[in-house]
Amino acid sequence: MHLRASYEPVTSQFAMSLCINPQCPQPERPENEVQQFCQSCHSELILQGRYRVMRLISDKSGFGNVYEAFERNVPKLLKVLKEECGSNPKALNLFRQEALVLSQLAHPSVPAVEADGYFQYFPNQSSEPLHCLVMEKIDGLNLREWMRQQGHNPISEKQALNWLKQLVEVLHLVHQKNYFHRDIKPENIMLRSTGQIVLVDFGAAREMTSTYLEQVGKTGGITRISSAGYTPPEQEKGQAVPQSDFYALGCTLIYLLTGSQPTDIGMYDYFNNELTWRKYAPNLSPAFADFIDRLVANRVSDRPKDTQEILDTLPQLAEDAAQQTYPTQLTPSTIVRKIDKETVNQSEVVERLGKRWERRWLWGGAIALTVLMVGGYGLKQNYYAQRFPNSRTQQISISKELAGHTSFINCLAISPDGATLVSGSADNTIRLWDFATGQALKTLTGHASYVNAIAITPDGKTLVSGSADTTIKLWDLVSGKELKTLRGHQGFVNALDISPDGKILASGGTDKTVKLWDLATGITVRTLKEHKNYVNAVIFSLDGRSLFSSGADDIIQQWEVSSGKKVRTFMGHTSFVNGLAISADGKTLISSSADQTIKVWDVVGTAPPQTLTGHTSFINAIALKPDGKTLISGSGDQTLKIWDLETGQVKQTLMGYGDAINYFVISPQGNAIATGSASKTIKILKLPQ
Repeated sequence: MHLRASYEPVTSQFAMSLCINPQCPQPERPENEVQQFCQSCHSELILQGRYRVMRLISDKSGFGNVYEAFERNVPKLLKVLKEECGSNPKALNLFRQEALVLSQLAHPSVPAVEADGYFQYFPNQSSEPLHCLVMEKIDGLNLREWMRQQGHNPISEKQALNWLKQLVEVLHLVHQKNYFHRDIKPENIMLRSTGQIVLVDFGAAREMTSTYLEQVGKTGGITRISSAGYTPPEQEKGQAVPQSDFYALGCTLIYLLTGSQPTDIGMYDYFNNELTWRKYAPNLSPAFADFIDRLVANRVSDRPKDTQEILDTLPQLAEDAAQQTYPTQLTPSTIVRKIDKETVNQSEVVERLGKRWERRWLWGGAIALTVLMVGGYGLKQNYYAQRFPNSRTQQISISKELAGHTSFINCLAISPDGATLVSGSADNTIRLWDFATGQALKTLTGHASYVNAIAITPDGKTLVSGSADTTIKLWDLVSGKELKTLRGHQGFVNALDISPDGKILASGGTDKTVKLWDLATGITVRTLKEHKNYVNAVIFSLDGRSLFSSGADDIIQQWEVSSGKKVRTFMGHTSFVNGLAISADGKTLISSSADQTIKVWDVVGTAPPQTLTGHTSFINAIALKPDGKTLISGSGDQTLKIWDLETGQVKQTLMGYGDAINYFVISPQGNAIATGSASKTIKILKLPQ
C-alpha cells in the first residue's frame, strides 16, 4: 500500500505516531512522528493511506483496542480487534457487526462511520491481518465519566426526561432498522460538546430476523452480552429481545437519578430479585418512578411493548414532572447506601441529594434525532392547547424544500440583501442557494470535517465558515473562491459572528476559548479564556462595543471588545446555553438553553431575568424579527414558537415540522425563515403575519 499524495502529516501539536503492530518492540518510537513506516518493525504507519495513529485511548474495551487517529488534522476513533480475538469467529462477527449497523444509522445521535471504515491491516511480516474500524470521534464524555466528574450527584428529573427522550428517539430509529443494541449502559452513552446524546458501541447489536427469534430459547446459539447491573434476566440467559434495551435503559436512569450503581448495597434486593432504588430518589414524580419500574420489570411482558409506546408516554411524564412539588429535606430516619465502594450515612445522602436543586448542571441535550410519532401531531396540538390557552397553534406552512446535502444541516445564514441562503453541513460542504427560487447556486469544498458555523460580512461580500477541522475559512460570496484560512483554535469551531463594522470576527470553540480576529489580515487580536466548557454561541452588540458568549458551562459572558476584559457574567440557566440574540438598542440580551427555557436579560441594569417557558425539549435557536419586538425559537420538540417580548407570552406555536428544529434564520423582510435539522434538507417556511 502506497502513501497517497494528498496526505499531509498532522502538525506537531499532537503526540507522536504510534505503531499498532502487536509484535512491535518499540511502538512509540519518537522517530515515527514524520515517517511512513515504523522505525522499529517497518510496519506501515499511514493506514489505508489516510489515517495516522497517535495514541492508545483504551485497551479495556471488550474485544478491541481503541486509538485516536488523525486524517490530516481531523481526529478519528480507530478500533482494532485484539490479535488474540482475530481467530475467534464470534468475536470477529461482533466486530464487523458494528461497522454494518453504523453504516445503516447515518445520524448525529450515533457515531458516523467512514465509507471505507472497516478494513484489514497487515503489519510487517505478518500473515494474519488486524481488523480495523474507523469512525467519528465524539468530542465529549460518556455518562459514567460525567457522573464521576460531578461527584456522583444525582441529576434532576427534568434532565433525566430530557436525556430519556433523546435516547428513546435513537432507539426508535435503531429498532425500526430491525436492530436492538443489547449493551446500553452509562459507558456507552456519550455527550457531544453541544450536549447531544450519542449512543455508541454497536458491536453487540443484533438483527431482529426470524432466524434469530427462532433461536431465542436455544441458548447455545446466541452470543451472550452481559454488563453487571444493566443486563436484563432474559439476556443473562442468552435470550435477548428488543425490550431488553428498555431494561438497560431503566437501570441507566436509576444510576443517573440516584448516583448509585444498580449493583450497590441497598439498591438490589437479592431475596426478591428486585431493585429497591426509589428511596434514593424521593423527589421524583410518582408517574416517572412508576414508569422506570416498568422499564426494569423482570418479565418482558411487563415492560413497554416498543419505543413508540415510550415516545407516546413522554409528554405526559413531562407534564407530571412540571407539576411536581419537591420537599426541602428527606424524611427516612436511616438511609445507608454504597457509592463507589464508599458507604455514606443519612446526612451525607441528604447533603448530596440536596445539591441536585442547588447546583447548575453542566450537560443538557442540544441536538437530537426526533422521530415523527404516528398520530403525534394531533396529540401534541391538544397538549399545547391545554397548556398554553392564549397561544394559537397552527400547522407549519412549508413553501420549499432544498435538497443536496448528504448529511445533517449544522448552520444557516442569509445575505444582507436576502437574496442568497448559505448552509453548512456535516458533509463537510457549504452550499449557496437562491433564497427566492430555492435553486442551488454553488457548492464550496475545502473543510476536512463538519461545517459548524457560518457568518456573512455586513457588506455581503465575504462568507466566513468554522469547522470541526479546527479552522476558519474566508470565501468570496459571489465567486465562491476561498480567500484565506485562519488557524488558532485547538478544537472544533462552534460559533461565529462578525462585528457590525465588518472588521472583527469572533469565534468560539470546544477548546473553551473565544477568539477575536482582524478580518482584513486574518491575525488573532486576542483570546478570551473565562469559559469553563465548550463555547456554543457568540454575538456582538449592535454598536460593536460588547461581545457576548455562551456555552456548555451554562453561563453567558459579556466582554469589552476593545480591551478583551470580562464585563459581566450572566447566570441562571441550568444547562447548555445554545443561542443568543440582542435587541437593537443593546439593552436586552436573550438566551436559549437545553434547560427548555428562554431568558431575557437586562444588560444595562441588574434586574433579574425574565424566564419564558413553553417548549418541552431543548431550545436550539432563537432570532428576533426585524421589528425587534417578536422573538422566534426553534426546539427539539419539533415546534417553532413566536413570542411577544413585551408580554413574554407565546403568540403562536407552529407544529408539524416532523423533526427537531436545530437551526433557522429569518429573512430580512421577516416573512419567511429557512430551517435545518438532521433530515439533510433545508425547509423554507412562511411566517404567519
